[in-house]
Amino acid sequence: MFRAVVGSGAVLAALLAAGPVAALIVGGGGSKRKDCLVVFDAAANFPIGKEKQVRCADGDPTCDTDGAVNGSCSIAVRVCVNSTSSSECTLNGVSEITVDHSFDNGTDPKFDPDFLAMRQRIDQDFLFPVTTPDTCTGSVTFTVPIKGPLGNNHCSRKKKKLKLRSRSTPSAGLAKDTDTLKLACEPATVNGCNPQTLFTSTFDRLQKQIFNQSCAVASCHDSESQTGELLLETGASFGNLVNQTPTNESAVGAGWRRVTVFVQDVSGDPDTSFLFRKIEGDLSDASYGERMPRGKSKLNGTLRRIIRLWIEAGAPQTGWVDDTF
Repeated sequence: MFRAVVGSGAVLAALLAAGPVAALIVGGGGSKRKDCLVVFDAAANFPIGKEKQVRCADGDPTCDTDGAVNGSCSIAVRVCVNSTSSSECTLNGVSEITVDHSFDNGTDPKFDPDFLAMRQRIDQDFLFPVTTPDTCTGSVTFTVPIKGPLGNNHCSRKKKKLKLRSRSTPSAGLAKDTDTLKLACEPATVNGCNPQTLFTSTFDRLQKQIFNQSCAVASCHDSESQTGELLLETGASFGNLVNQTPTNESAVGAGWRRVTVFVQDVSGDPDTSFLFRKIEGDLSDASYGERMPRGKSKLNGTLRRIIRLWIEAGAPQTGWVDDTF
């Protein structure tokens, strides 16, 4: 089922004034005649009156399952099949469900580990064909970060879209159904864009706001691809960066490190740090490779400045560097 909860701005105020809304089942789109094949169970609350999306405020316990203001919303989602909620749909029997962008094959730029987790949950919990009514998977927690903090500590809403494609059993007429659930996370109204509220240190900010969102992704520096033999996932990035030799021959020939740090005086050099130069994109020699993130817009100037300040301060793993919060 979908459960109506909180939104933001005027939507949030209206929902709070109206009080709790009873749970209801909503499909993910498509013809009502076949939309009962697959539905979602999530904290849907938007648009009011026709709830088909989740708009969650960071830290709101009614939709953010971790209940913490930490720069992202953890939204629980289940998939249910053969729904009996609508009299307009009498189909019964699901033979297949696929999840878009759920294979980490190193070539899909839209791959998301949450989509992989949902596909695995569907495969684990459903024994196809499924003909029993109102049968649901266990919950999968989708992590949706807010956008920011950026310049002047500005934050805004960020979205994630889960898309499923299902097929009925032959006895149900081989119907096809496509279902989409949009999930959005908005900054908390109190301290929702304060870096020292959202992160524990400068490096934690780099990890969560830059590496996790722009680098440790499909075909780049995730555990599947490890382009340039560089893994930037949580727990691995620091040890793979600081004073480590890059694999690029031109960078090696120039005497650069991935992040150059002078241990003796606790400082670093962005100009000889391959990470910073690749993100800045100021390398005229093609032998150094493409600017990073590859195929995407240049990293926001505020975030590039934070990387530079972090390196200049000796790339500490803990604590805050001045002017990075």
